[in-house]
Amino acid sequence: MSGDPMGNKKNKINLVLYWHMHQPEYRDLRNGEYCLPWTYLHTIKDYVDMAAHLEAVPEARAVVNFAPVLLEQIEDYSRQLNGYLYHGRALTDPLLRALAEPVISKQPEKRLGLIKDCLRANEQRLIKRFEHFEVLADMAKAIIKKPEIIHYYDDQYIADLLVWYHLAWMAETERRKDKRIKALMKKGSLFTVHDRRILVEIIYGMISTVIDRYKKLALEKRIELSMTPYAHPIVPLLLDMESTREAMPDAPLPGLTKYPGGKQRSDWHMEKGLETFQRIFGFAPQGCWPSEGSISGETVELISNHNIRWLASGETVLRNSLAASNLDTDYCIHTAYQYNDNQSVCFFRDDGLSDLIGFKFSDWHADDAVGNLIVNIKNIANACAGDPKGIVSIILDGENAWEYYPENGYHFLSALYKQLAEHDEINLTTYSAYLDQQAIDQQAIDQQALDEQPGPIKLSNMVAGSWVYGTFSTWIGEQDKNRAWDMLTDAKHVYDRVMATEKLNQEDRHRAEMQLAICEGSDWFWWFGDYNPSDSVEAFDEQYRMHLCNLYSILGIEAPEYLSHSFSHGSGAPAMGGVMLPGKQH
Repeated sequence: MSGDPMGNKKNKINLVLYWHMHQPEYRDLRNGEYCLPWTYLHTIKDYVDMAAHLEAVPEARAVVNFAPVLLEQIEDYSRQLNGYLYHGRALTDPLLRALAEPVISKQPEKRLGLIKDCLRANEQRLIKRFEHFEVLADMAKAIIKKPEIIHYYDDQYIADLLVWYHLAWMAETERRKDKRIKALMKKGSLFTVHDRRILVEIIYGMISTVIDRYKKLALEKRIELSMTPYAHPIVPLLLDMESTREAMPDAPLPGLTKYPGGKQRSDWHMEKGLETFQRIFGFAPQGCWPSEGSISGETVELISNHNIRWLASGETVLRNSLAASNLDTDYCIHTAYQYNDNQSVCFFRDDGLSDLIGFKFSDWHADDAVGNLIVNIKNIANACAGDPKGIVSIILDGENAWEYYPENGYHFLSALYKQLAEHDEINLTTYSAYLDQQAIDQQAIDQQALDEQPGPIKLSNMVAGSWVYGTFSTWIGEQDKNRAWDMLTDAKHVYDRVMATEKLNQEDRHRAEMQLAICEGSDWFWWFGDYNPSDSVEAFDEQYRMHLCNLYSILGIEAPEYLSHSFSHGSGAPAMGGVMLPGKQH
């Protein structure tokens, strides 16, 4: 037996691929009606594909993060589809309902709404890829320009458009093997009610099994699953909005810079997130992706107090914190860190590598892209000089990037997992496996070597920020975003006042608590601001005000007049529609 505790991994650089899956709560909690279809569409396209690519390469490893509020919506869609297909119950997602129901509305405004919804897809990769869909989309654009001609478009056109929209959103791995999908695509047009029923059955099959596929991979130790605080709030801002100024000293802030009861609410999101994760997967997570990688010293302490073994954030947060801790960056910064004596180990995103996947490689040949990525990883490995503690983190969302790749990233992801898993200089791993290996290594070496190889590097200061630019600028510090915080703070004061009384019964207290959690989510603040596209800002502005109004309604208090008026109006055209941002600000 070799005396080398690292075995054949000694000269390999540790690499983690960390995919974050997240959608906000799109339901109106009063009736379960969905305002936007993105949860089920990303499930049948991205979450299914991402599981399949990992299943296809047994040696591959990755960490996958699910926001609990997303997991609950996937469960809800599965229940709904089962109820519709086998128990005669209604669907509460308007777009999915339009696909499934035999009767297509004759009302021009409803038909026009469906037509617009079916154009909400990447034109190059999802529409123009399919000749039939492209023709239908061109007809749709003509209607939008001249709505009066909609009377010339019959039910068959609407049915075919709905079918092709959903076929375009199919997971590529399913498209290539499911004979039913192939048959529908070959038919191409004149889809019947029976055809639509088959498509709904396909969608149900994918949604009802996707969570179990990830669970199986996790139990087989092929992936590690982690969680986010329940409704995806920016915890450092709940704890102290003034932490914004640690990375943005001159940022304007909302009127009240201390969210009422922020510590209690942050603990609630952690506890509810852990409870939801354990109920769905059957075991507790060891790791946490704080919403948007947003951390502060107080946030790390809070997460650590919930017995989380590790967490991750952005590279600029690390660089800011190294400077504040009087540590230089001349050595390899790709390693594990610890904030003071908190038990949670901190890992940090490599912005350059992560943003290559998110923003650059979509137009490259898959082999060239993976080859370029590996060269960059090897350069980092050389800089780390064979340090067995070296670990590189590639972190990005696991859903939005693939819409910009040919065939939903099929070729890129296939090559990525295969080549990384087989590379003799890269150890594709997970954070918990890495920490386990470090513990084994330290036990295997003598005291002298142990003194030379201390544990994670200690940071005496953790500068508050997120993975986006190392700041909170995406969620606070701009007029519309600050206005949204003022609205939330107003509602929280009312919530606290009512909950301190015996006015609500236990059921309504629970409903109010859940509704408040949704209002505290990060996505509303992400979209507010002129730099985002108008249609997205309009949709999220409307939903945010709806959620706040629902909270007031549950509390038995009349909603403020200002919630009846839109307050944010986007006019920008950001890259990738604003759904993704790079880690570094250029």
